[in-house]
Amino acid sequence: MMSVGLARKAAAFGASAAVLAALSAGLMSSPAQAASGPKVAVSAPKATPGDYDGSCPTKINFSAQIKVPVKGKTELAYRWLHGDGSKSKVNVIKLSGKGTKTVTVKQSITFKDDVKGWEAVQVLGPKKVTSKKGYFSVSCQKPQDDARTHLDVSVSARAWASPSSYAGRCDTYGDKIDFTGVIKTNRPSWVRYRWVLNGEVVDYGKIKVRDARKVGFGINPRHSQRGWAQLQVLSPDATSSNRAYYKVWCKDEYKDHDHKGDHKGDDKTPDSPAGALSATASVTTGAGCSVTATGSVTSAKAGTVTYSWALNGTVLSNGTVVFGADGGSEAINGFSTTSEIKSGTVTLSVSGAGGSDTESKSYVCS
Repeated sequence: MMSVGLARKAAAFGASAAVLAALSAGLMSSPAQAASGPKVAVSAPKATPGDYDGSCPTKINFSAQIKVPVKGKTELAYRWLHGDGSKSKVNVIKLSGKGTKTVTVKQSITFKDDVKGWEAVQVLGPKKVTSKKGYFSVSCQKPQDDARTHLDVSVSARAWASPSSYAGRCDTYGDKIDFTGVIKTNRPSWVRYRWVLNGEVVDYGKIKVRDARKVGFGINPRHSQRGWAQLQVLSPDATSSNRAYYKVWCKDEYKDHDHKGDHKGDDKTPDSPAGALSATASVTTGAGCSVTATGSVTSAKAGTVTYSWALNGTVLSNGTVVFGADGGSEAINGFSTTSEIKSGTVTLSVSGAGGSDTESKSYVCS
C-alpha cells in the first residue's frame, strides 16, 4: 500500500507519553485486575465509500465502534493503525457511569493517488485489544487533456457561395455573390467567428449558437475575378469551414473589349475571348467512399460548349450545352461512382466559342 503521508507517521510518535505511562502503570500494578479486567470489544473499521472510483484528491471516512464496560470513571485510550505501517496519535476519551458503553470513533483521510489498503483500531486501555482490518480502495480517474477544457464543446462550420458563378453587368448596385455559412455546436455556446476572402479578413462577429446558426456576407465585384471565402471559428473551439469558391464574369467588360478594343493590358478586363467561358465543379463523398460530382458552365458568348468529367485523369463522362445570344450559366450533368476510391482529383474541362477552362477538386474519404 502507498504511504498516506509522513506527517501522519510523525504524529504517531507524538503520542502522550504520560498517558501511555499511566496506562502501563495501571495495568502492571494490579495483576489480578489485569487478568480479570473488563472485556473490551472493537469492530473492524468501515470505510465510506469502501471502493472509490472518481476524480482525486478525495476524502475517505472511517468509523469503528468500541464497547467498554464502565464502572465509575474509566479512560478509553485508542489509536488508528494504518496499512502502510504508521500509527495515529493516541486519543483518550473519559467515560463515567455503570454498564457497557459503545463509543464510535472516526477519522478521515485524503488520498491523491490510487491505493488499496486497510485501517484498524487498537485499544490501549482499559484493556489492550486490536480490531480486525477494514479494507478499502481508491481508483483515481486520469485528468482530461488540456484540449478538453471547454466543457467538451464541439464546433463545426460549413460555407458555400450563391451563386458560385456570376455572368452579367458589374456596373450595377447589389451583391453579385452571397456567402453563407452554418456554425453547429453540440451544446449552447457563444461562438466568435470571422470571414476570410481570398486570404483577407472581411467580416467578423460573435453569436450565441444553439444547435446551428447561419452567418454570411456578400460581395459586389467591379471586374471579372475568381476566388474563395472561408468561415473561421475562433472560439470556443478553433476550426474552419471548407473554401467556398466563386467566379465573376463581367459581360459589360466583353462588350467594351469587342467594340472598343482599347483595354488590352488592363488586368480588370479580359484581353482574349478565353475569359468568356468558365467551369465550376463541386465534389461530395458518400457511404462506401462513393463520389458524386456536379457542375455548371458560364459563357458570355452564344454557341455550343462541350464539357468532360475526369477522375484521376480518366474521363468518365462528357456532354454539350448550348447558349443563346446573351450567354449565361447552365447546370450540366455530373457523375457518380459506386466503387470505393478513397482519394483523388475530379476535373471538369469545358471548351467553346468563349475559349476554354478547367476546374479541379481534390477529396479524401476517411
